[in-house]
Amino acid sequence: MTTQKQFLVPAAARNNAEWCAAMSRSHGVAGAFGGQAWTAPVRTPPYYPDAVTLVPGAEPDSLVARIDTAAAGASVKDSFADLDLTEAGFRVLFEARWIHRPAGAPMPASELSWDVADDRDALRAWAFAWDDGRGDADLFRPELLADPGTFLLAGLSDDGRVVAGAVASRSDQVVGVSNVFARDGGSDRAWPVVLGAVHRLFPTLPVVGYEHGTDLATAVRHGFETVGALRVWVQR
Repeated sequence: MTTQKQFLVPAAARNNAEWCAAMSRSHGVAGAFGGQAWTAPVRTPPYYPDAVTLVPGAEPDSLVARIDTAAAGASVKDSFADLDLTEAGFRVLFEARWIHRPAGAPMPASELSWDVADDRDALRAWAFAWDDGRGDADLFRPELLADPGTFLLAGLSDDGRVVAGAVASRSDQVVGVSNVFARDGGSDRAWPVVLGAVHRLFPTLPVVGYEHGTDLATAVRHGFETVGALRVWVQR
């Protein structure tokens, strides 16, 4: 692993853990950061892990002991793809790649304007656009608006409707991007407006995140490189 990747993967993992912590707090779940991982003692919101490893070689038994395995659905984000949690009753849900885009990289052009959803009405419009009828819009609660590191980026059509967007999570060394969406055109339409917004808000910070499958290929088309592997484990 190069020196750059040795920095980027732990920075991306920490950033992602901070975002998971913010989402969990908005649902009344208080997690804790330890030397090896962020963990939550009770079940986190849907789609969010109960633990995120922060360093390579986290100790599996200690990690699993800090989350609730009595209730169904426990999950662990294995940020360095180096754990084996099969004996603890987990299976791999999916594998993905951490991605990185340097600060100052050329910005793609977008036909959309953008704004930050920073009040309840704007957050609700953003959440319904992100959800696209799946029934999960309530995942994004107004409590997120009070989190200083969370920015809900909205790509706007000419008539002011939210048609694309993402979550940007600012930490000390990087800005993480997740939940990338577009109502039409998929992430190919979303990335240009999202990257433009991130550059305007955080011009000196590299952009990180993780993707897999076709979304990974799309991110690479928009100037990202892969910097490391991760896995998400779920309890059987």
